[in-house]
Amino acid sequence: MKISRLAAISSIALLLPLTAFAGKAERDFMSNEVEPAVKAATSSLKTSCGCDVKFDIKADSFQSTDDMFKIKYFAATIKDNVASYCADAATKKAMCKMKSIEFSKAATTYLKFAGGKVSATTDGTSQPSWEMLTREVDK
Repeated sequence: MKISRLAAISSIALLLPLTAFAGKAERDFMSNEVEPAVKAATSSLKTSCGCDVKFDIKADSFQSTDDMFKIKYFAATIKDNVASYCADAATKKAMCKMKSIEFSKAATTYLKFAGGKVSATTDGTSQPSWEMLTREVDK
């Protein structure tokens, strides 16, 4: 009886870190690194293409700074490429079909665009690329 209680307590103790919310380091990384990168991306989209695109980050799906770095990288990719991409009226029109970008962690990395919404995910080892984004938006 004592062994089974000990086993149950040990099992619960092992699962707690997997279900715990992000700690101070993760919250700090989100506010100091990710949020400024997202703000820079949205600002670049507005300046270069003339569109207001809202980022919706499903922060509760990201549990480590390693995972959160994928958001920062994706936002930086947008910021770094959008000025040269939105060089003509047709491209600006295509990019401005985007109204929001939802970013979360999932089992696979993908990017889909439908109804003005970009749904992007990372599997924690890779993130959507600029080419994935433009391919979907330009369809």
